[in-house]
Amino acid sequence: MAKLSESFRNIFKIQELRQRIIFTAGLLFVVRIGAHVTLPGVNSAVLQEAIKSKASNTLFGLYDLFVGGAFSNAAVFALGIMPYISASIVIQLLGSVIPYFQKLTKEGEEGRKKITQLTRYGTVLISLLQAWGVSVQLASMAPGGIPIIPPEVQGFAFHLSAMIILTAGTVFMMWLGEQITERGIGNGISLIIFIGIIARFPSALLDEYQLVSSQAKSLIVELIILGAMVVVVAGIVMVTQATRRIPVQYAKRVVGRKVYGGVTQYIPMRVNTAGVMPIIFAQAIMFIPNTILTFFPDSEFLQSISEYLSYTSMTYSFAYALMIIFFTYFYTAVAFNPKDVAETMQKQGGFIPGIRPGKHTSDFIDNILTKITLPGSIFLAIIAILPAFMIRLGVTSNFASFFGGTSLLIVVGVGLDTLQQIESHLLMRHYDGFMKTGKIKGRRM
Repeated sequence: MAKLSESFRNIFKIQELRQRIIFTAGLLFVVRIGAHVTLPGVNSAVLQEAIKSKASNTLFGLYDLFVGGAFSNAAVFALGIMPYISASIVIQLLGSVIPYFQKLTKEGEEGRKKITQLTRYGTVLISLLQAWGVSVQLASMAPGGIPIIPPEVQGFAFHLSAMIILTAGTVFMMWLGEQITERGIGNGISLIIFIGIIARFPSALLDEYQLVSSQAKSLIVELIILGAMVVVVAGIVMVTQATRRIPVQYAKRVVGRKVYGGVTQYIPMRVNTAGVMPIIFAQAIMFIPNTILTFFPDSEFLQSISEYLSYTSMTYSFAYALMIIFFTYFYTAVAFNPKDVAETMQKQGGFIPGIRPGKHTSDFIDNILTKITLPGSIFLAIIAILPAFMIRLGVTSNFASFFGGTSLLIVVGVGLDTLQQIESHLLMRHYDGFMKTGKIKGRRM
């Protein structure tokens, strides 16, 4: 504990690191303020009731989780940073199938700037489309006969203003994220999502406290639940950091009077190469049927089907888990190409001991990647469906979301990444970091 407190004191001894942390905290504070500034003409109290009763298991509920309640507030930041994430995913996928984007990825800094520019254009386009959908949905919702948008406000002017304000909010958040990455600490876009998720944690703890204080839940049971949460977080950290190291030997080369090569390096292959992307893909697809069914509230047949697609049903959990396993392999294949790694290794004079260069090396790496991806995908599937099982055990839905799923994986991943950047600043100035070894190491498989 003394070492940990000393490490925190060391952070504020370094002027540059102190300024970066204060700058980051200030911009994140601006993000939270924007999550509570309501759109003009919206009755936010009625909207919150509609979200709680009708949209908690739809794409709107998913959005509200990522933007820290900004959607249920009908705030100017209601779309959050998700349009930027969607545009980035599309550009990344295009980079694996379209030659033009493949060429950009290989052009270095100029190609990266062009990809960033295209991503920004895509963000604006997606934001406009989503903002239009949100404005139409808000205008059509009237829970209890009370319209969210008063009749005198509805019309073309409201839709246009909502589209402009929501799109401007997303673009502003994108700019804030870029400023945090450049002048702050950590990845700005990830930290904006991180702070939105963490903002819901105090209210989730308050809900659990009220259950215990009202004797609706035993204190022993609550302590067991908190202990299980610690174990889940520890497991996510372990799998997130776990790597399989493949040794690579480089032959000696004599250039003039200098000898190059002759050393052994390693290719670190993560067990969870795909990160949180498989869950995001699978969750978006699984929420689509529920969202469509909400447009047919008078159909008894369709509403009976919705019971099998509810968030806590076994059918939903099984299909959700299978889709996560599929997308884990799919995204890993997109993000890591064994053939490119083998070709680069061969050009640099490297080889894996006992494996012939070229196709044999590519097949060897692909075989290992396939084997370590399986336990990683199964772990992701278990973590993703864990909140549904916690809800069945009596945990409130708000608190259960922190037991797994997208939210917990993002919180752990972003937290580790930010901690590693702080560690590097401390170690460069000869201060001890947060870990006894001086750096965070990946767990070897």
